[in-house]
Amino acid sequence: MTMPLLSGEPRVITAGAEPLGEALDAQAVPRVRVDWRPPMPGTGADLARVLADPRRVEANEVAVGRLVSARPRLVTVRPAREALDLPPGTFLHAGPPITWERASGPMRGALVGAALLEGLAGDPEEAGRLLAAGRVRLEPCHRHRTVGPMAGVVSPSMWMLEVRDAEHGGTAFCSLNEGLGKVLRYGAYGPEVLRRLTWMGEVLGPVLRAALELTGPLDLGALIAQALQMGDELHNRNRAATSLLVRELAAAIVDAAPGRAAEVLRFVHGNDHFFLNAGMAACKVSADAARDVPGSTVVVAMARNGTDFGIQVSGLGDRWFTGPAGVPDGLYLGAYGPADANPDIGDSTITETAGLGGFAMAAAPAIVRFVGGDVPDAMRATRSMYEITLAEHPAYRIPVLGFRGTPVGVDVALVARTGLLPAVNTGIAGRVAGTGQVGAGLVSPPASAFTTALTALAEAAGPGGGPER
Repeated sequence: MTMPLLSGEPRVITAGAEPLGEALDAQAVPRVRVDWRPPMPGTGADLARVLADPRRVEANEVAVGRLVSARPRLVTVRPAREALDLPPGTFLHAGPPITWERASGPMRGALVGAALLEGLAGDPEEAGRLLAAGRVRLEPCHRHRTVGPMAGVVSPSMWMLEVRDAEHGGTAFCSLNEGLGKVLRYGAYGPEVLRRLTWMGEVLGPVLRAALELTGPLDLGALIAQALQMGDELHNRNRAATSLLVRELAAAIVDAAPGRAAEVLRFVHGNDHFFLNAGMAACKVSADAARDVPGSTVVVAMARNGTDFGIQVSGLGDRWFTGPAGVPDGLYLGAYGPADANPDIGDSTITETAGLGGFAMAAAPAIVRFVGGDVPDAMRATRSMYEITLAEHPAYRIPVLGFRGTPVGVDVALVARTGLLPAVNTGIAGRVAGTGQVGAGLVSPPASAFTTALTALAEAAGPGGGPER
């Protein structure tokens, strides 16, 4: 009797390291490649407990179901003092909690600029002393249902986009986008920055509010879905989305403020990132719908403050799990280079949390001209994210992948199991306060943020995989 294994042609399966597979390819030996990776070092016991938690599968279905069924609507624009009940002397910032002592250059620069804008100080030196003395209260944006790009600093007089979830009832906020270059969110605080912010508070915000009173709520989810099919990934490329937003608002802006319409439309037209902040608020309200599901391992926030990168997890409440923020690898403006770059900063990774940005780069091949790499890199980035997410977004679809939904619902357990980290594209802020933007690129989160979250999930699951009682 001949064993089938010995009588037929051998079938070769390769997994893990590629040198063996490459040697077989060189000899024209057919093989089946299995893209296997070992779990992150030291996570085996925690991973086993989390995977054994009987709540996990159903909890994740609930959390992801809420995230993808959210219906974000832009409803109004109003000052932070009104929208967030933000008192004088309190500033919000991007990322996990941080103190002035640990704040990076661009974060300090943005805080100084906010102090000048609010009239708390007469010059940058006085503002720095005020902040160093702790006379301004600093709190994370996420604590207030808010997100902010880059430094993400919000002060009481700044106007906020207000986005409501028509499905689950949540609300989220984001400031108005200033444009690129020397702007507050990149840590610049010169006279031109303050003049622009003052104009945004006196003209842009009120005009947008009046326009929205005429149009009624705008369906941001529909605009995002359409922009994905027009070449945006909604983090570092928002050209199509901004154009779509202008189409929705232009006539109402003219009707609401005919004397100011030209300057408002000229400002928005000159800023391809204008939609970013609305998109961030849409992603925030969607991700917040997935919060507080016991046993869920779904990531509901990823954020950076220029010093730390942090995540929050649905089943673990408002706890932050952090690691050192990395320096992006990308393309630099003018004479700037890696030595000028600050570690990663901003709440804009809420876009990746909701299945956009780096997770949707396959929809935006032109993004590589801004952040570096080539088109195959963008395709690989998106395809790899399906390995660490739990669903495909039913509304946000990528034409080049056969209209497959974007990967959404980052699972801490899958990150630990595969060793793959979320793909993030980002702007790069200068490390020296006041510099502004110096480039854009790609960055990987610290693995420690996910491994510490996994440990907390394991502790919550209990020794046998069931919840602690």
